[in-house]
Amino acid sequence: MALNRRKFLEKSAVTGAGVALAGGVGAPAAQAADSGRKPVKRYSLTVMGTTDLHGHVFNWDYFKDAEYKDAAGNAQGLSRISTLVNQVRKEKGRCNTLLLDAGDTIQGTPLTYYYAKVDPITAKGGPVHPMAAAMNAIGYDAVALGNHEFNYGIETLRKFEEQCDFPLLGANALDAKTLKPAFPPYFIKTFHVKGAPPVKVAVLGLTNPGIAIWDKAYVQGKLVFPGLEEQAAKWVPKLRSMGADVVVVSAHSGSSGTSSYGDQLPYVENSAALVAQQVPGIDAILVGHAHVEIPELKVVNAKTGKTVVLSEPLAYAERLSLFDFELVFEKGRWSVESVSSKVLNSNSVADDPKITKLLKDDHDVVVKYVNQVVGTATATLTTVEARYKDAPIIDLITKVQEDVVRAALASTEYASLPVIAQASPFSRTSEIPAGAVTIRDLSSLYVYDNTLVAKLLTGAQIRAYLEYSAEYFVRTAAGAPVDVEKLTNANNRPDYNYDYVSGLSYDIDIAQAAGSRIKNLTWNGATLDDAQKFVFAVNNYRANGGGAFPHVASATELWSESTEIRTRIAEWVTAKGVLDPKDFASVDWKLTRDGTPVF
Repeated sequence: MALNRRKFLEKSAVTGAGVALAGGVGAPAAQAADSGRKPVKRYSLTVMGTTDLHGHVFNWDYFKDAEYKDAAGNAQGLSRISTLVNQVRKEKGRCNTLLLDAGDTIQGTPLTYYYAKVDPITAKGGPVHPMAAAMNAIGYDAVALGNHEFNYGIETLRKFEEQCDFPLLGANALDAKTLKPAFPPYFIKTFHVKGAPPVKVAVLGLTNPGIAIWDKAYVQGKLVFPGLEEQAAKWVPKLRSMGADVVVVSAHSGSSGTSSYGDQLPYVENSAALVAQQVPGIDAILVGHAHVEIPELKVVNAKTGKTVVLSEPLAYAERLSLFDFELVFEKGRWSVESVSSKVLNSNSVADDPKITKLLKDDHDVVVKYVNQVVGTATATLTTVEARYKDAPIIDLITKVQEDVVRAALASTEYASLPVIAQASPFSRTSEIPAGAVTIRDLSSLYVYDNTLVAKLLTGAQIRAYLEYSAEYFVRTAAGAPVDVEKLTNANNRPDYNYDYVSGLSYDIDIAQAAGSRIKNLTWNGATLDDAQKFVFAVNNYRANGGGAFPHVASATELWSESTEIRTRIAEWVTAKGVLDPKDFASVDWKLTRDGTPVF
């Protein structure tokens, strides 16, 4: 869909240079009564924030068809957040609060998938997106764009934007041709204070540069995503010159200073702390993207020496961040005297009945959809051991990918090349039980909305790919005790960045140093020929460079599609009718130590 520059300019006139008036009277001003001096006017402001909601409206696990539970006792869902927000507004006065989000809103659960693909919001007369309905009802003031906002394409994102009563902010999401912001860069809200000038609060929204890699198919040639530090340095002074007394950044970017995509982009993926350190004039940053809980992180700006407060609430609406600002009016202007932050736990409250009533029908439709039976399994399949043992349930994914790609290339010049495939053990708890198989069973196996790509790689490149993947394991000497809870995730690598590769046979020797672990690598019963060409069936995240695996991003692309791998799995199982491991299971790899199997 073409980017609508006119619409952006119209919206900016309201959400940018224009102000949304909060109304009401400010928090009671503490009057400092020094004899002979005028009382100092003060104002208290509270900014609330969520992030990485990923379609969680209720405390419900669609994959288990039950209330969500975890070992930590967390609760999820905007319905809980709504209750917390109402409590804060009652305590502080709604006219003294601001509610923000830092992105990743419309992807992540069967609920969001359903209203993007099954009953899409983009259809003529289509439904209102449940996340728009919920966030409108709760009264969000502004939301930063997350990278997952782009997963369903720009048309879906623009329709979602149209349905929201709040702006979607992205100062570093630029039109590729004009290099002008394609979304509102900022939002300004004015708070009235009795007996003093109003307080102007500016919110700058920043998104993740990795979108250019992860959703290349949708954004290439349409949008570009420069670095957060660069764009913050451009916009913060403008906001100050427009009279902003307080500047808050809502950033879909973690605080670690690291990037998952290596040197593929010159911009840091997780740069929120770098923004605080490098860009003067920011008072606080709502952090997103990393899915970690940061009640309060203080970063000193290198140029001004001023402390910037960062907070990241836990994802899936499990936490609500609270920034408490104390402002003082002196010498004709407001200034921030102090900022502190903390998080509130959504497990401490009940669902807001208003949100429950509003979205119950949408929820019930999706529950019915995911419980459709599409086949029968002859045995129980589980991912419990999949990260350290070759599990048949992951072989199901690679088998489906191989079959789809082989069929797609059947009439091409690449039809005679061997097809191999990658897949990751995304979940540690996914299970397809023996007996009736439902869409939710299969969806729990592949929780991401990834699509399939075919790349052309050589044997040597595949070997390097496997060596990189094997860095996931912690080096463990032969004879040392093996604790499976400590065997994986070396250097904090997540499970989704460890890949099986089907169609080959190999050992991973975890007694060896990283880079020298792949042993006995064979194809078709013989030692792998480095020059042999393979068609590599790979998900779009990996194909575009996600995880920084070698060679794959730059490899020749032979074919790609927009149908989700999850859907392809459901189609494959539906066509078979019976899910029998003999149709897909294979032992492709095993862990060893100095040649001796670990298990």
